[in-house]
Amino acid sequence: MAQLVFFYGTLMTPFNRPGRRRIEEHLAFKGRGSITAALFDLGIYPAAVPAPDARVRGEVYEMTDPLVVLQALDEIEGYRPAEPDACLYTRLLTPVALDEGGMVEAWTYFYNAPLGRAERIVSGDYLEYLKAR
Repeated sequence: MAQLVFFYGTLMTPFNRPGRRRIEEHLAFKGRGSITAALFDLGIYPAAVPAPDARVRGEVYEMTDPLVVLQALDEIEGYRPAEPDACLYTRLLTPVALDEGGMVEAWTYFYNAPLGRAERIVSGDYLEYLKAR
């Protein structure tokens, strides 16, 4: 099982969400990076969807206890491994380009529902997007 996870939205450090605090002791920051995807604003949180022509920026963490972390994240993200097509988000092992160089694979949660009229975050950087609003 992969030992890394990629956060691009409200699970990143600045947001201090209760769900994130629950697993904090099992996460070790490894750096910032980006994935091949497009980012959208759903109002209270962002959604990344795979897209070949765009990048989404975020944070990479090593999980010291992947089973505990992924179980908690699956619950937060509404992902049920037995029913991936019926979930709000899906969890996929994804290549991440690290800012310091190199590539790693990390679990990433991708939005799995209609985007409706969600605004595209062209920069792919949720923190930058929020600062500009």
